[in-house]
Formats: sequence, structure tokens, C-alpha cells
Amino acid sequence: MPFLENVTRGRNVPRDRLLAVAEHYYHFGGRSPINDQNRQLIVALRKELDEHGSNLPIYWGNRNWHPLLPDVLKKMRHDGVKHALAFMTSAYSSYSGCRQYRENVAASQADIGEGAAQIDKLRVFYNHPHFIEPCGERLKEALAKFGEREKVYVLFTAHSVPVSMAETSDYVKQLEETARLVAEATGAKHWKLVYQSRSAGTGQAWLEPDILEYLEKVSGLGVRNVVVAPIGFISDHMEIIYDLDIEAKDLAIELGMTLVRARTVGTHPIFVRMIRELIEERIDPGAPRLAVGRYAANPDVCAADCCPAPRRPQVKERLGKSG
Repeated sequence: MPFLENVTRGRNVPRDRLLAVAEHYYHFGGRSPINDQNRQLIVALRKELDEHGSNLPIYWGNRNWHPLLPDVLKKMRHDGVKHALAFMTSAYSSYSGCRQYRENVAASQADIGEGAAQIDKLRVFYNHPHFIEPCGERLKEALAKFGEREKVYVLFTAHSVPVSMAETSDYVKQLEETARLVAEATGAKHWKLVYQSRSAGTGQAWLEPDILEYLEKVSGLGVRNVVVAPIGFISDHMEIIYDLDIEAKDLAIELGMTLVRARTVGTHPIFVRMIRELIEERIDPGAPRLAVGRYAANPDVCAADCCPAPRRPQVKERLGKSG
């Protein structure tokens, strides 16, 4: 509950809604798995850096739970860190997946004041070949559980956001490109980009189609085998293990469908290699800036007017299914 209260502070979310969402966490011991997953990623990145002769220290800060970002920046100041590169665990451009993190960093720097480290955000990586490749491998693993791949429908999923947020960013364009690239890499012929974990009762339109509604639609068309590939996420956190592994899977069973969920990239060695490469390209101006598909690598520094905060409707907000 303290974590959910931090997530929703200032948003007028009713207490009963918080209690309902907390039940999702109680299915898994009352805590999110994401901190442990971040620790595993740090261990893997430490090994990757060491093997390539880099002794850069690694720090880790969260927005809504310990280790909190302001505390981490204070430790960095104590350690004498003057300049850092920030890897945000989001592959796509949007207010919540990019600009808001930069705002969080700026607020923490202002709170610390003199001596706070300069922090530069690494670029979004939706079309980096070493993101696409492990996404494709995870999807192939899931497809291999079916005998005839041509009879399997692939649903690529990402977190839904308000339409007003999507309209001021490249979120949808980037997701569609990632889905296309992964589908091509795996030979998936029947696929669709859908959205999940939509917040309820916010009084505004959210990106669709919703995965649960789309499962009902394709079931009515005779689809019986589905692979869900959550390309919008990099680790198997609560939106994955509850919204997909419980809610979506339960609905699929009810509809007489077989649903297999592909793993996220997690600590896949090629994905960890990508993080090192993003670091290296910022340190060395001559390092290659890798990208595949229709679009070039995103710029290091976002435009001043990119991904602005969406205007909030004048109604009480409610928390999404997984917080």
C-alpha cells in the first residue's frame, strides 16, 4: 500500500480502488517483482562492463519505492560523481516513458542542490538491433510450443496510455515499428499490436484495442492458438504476471483458446550488450549508433517540445488494473 500511495499521490484515487489493486500484489507475496529484476539486470550489466574493460560504477534509483532517486543522487554526490548517464527501463517515447523520468531526475537534482551530478539520458532503443533480436528470440521460444506456426496468432502488447499522450509523442509509431521488425524476424504472418493495463474511469480515451477485448474478437473469428509478446516492457513485472499470466490467460481458457506468453527481454545477453553499446556511443562520438528498420536512431537529446504532459480531465482519477 505505501508503494501504491506513492504512485497515486495527488491523483484523488479512492482508497477502495487502491485496496483492490493491492490484491493483485498479494497474489505474489505482497510485493512487486520489479526490484529483484532490476537487481538481476544490474548484475548482468556489471559483468558485461567488466568483460569489456569498463569500470564505470552503476547506481539505481526508483520513482516510487526504495531505492528512491533522490537518495541515490545524494549517494552519488557523496561518492564524488560529477557526471552520469541514465538508462531508463523504457524503450519508447512518451510522457510517462521518457519526459517524466527526466522531470524526476531534474526534481531530484534541484532537491539536492549544489554538487548534484549532471545526468544525461541515453536514447530510446525501440529500433536498436540488439533489442529487436532478443525480442524475436523470446517470441520464437513461445511459437515453438505450437506445432503449426501458421495457425498461431501473435498479439504484441504494450501499456495503454491516454490518447492525448499518444498524440504528442511517437509512442504508437515506435511500437508499430518494433512489432513489424520482430514479426519479420520470426516469420510471424498473423499479428496485431494491442494494448493492456488500461486505467479505468479516468474520463478520457485510451489507446485501443484492449487485449481482452481483442481476444474475444479473434475467438469469434475462430482463432484458437495465441502467443502474447509484451514488447512494450523489458521485464516480467506486475503488468505481465497479473494482467497477462492471470487475466488474459483465464479469459483465453474461458474462450477455449490456448495462450502462451513470450518472455520479456529481461537479462538476455544481447539486450545487456545493447545497454553497454548505448553507453559507449555517448562516451565515444565515433561509436556506431545502431538502428534497424524504417527510422534512424533517435537523437540523444529530446526536442524541447517532445512528449509533453497530457492535460488531466476534470474528474477523479482511478488507478489502472496493475497500478
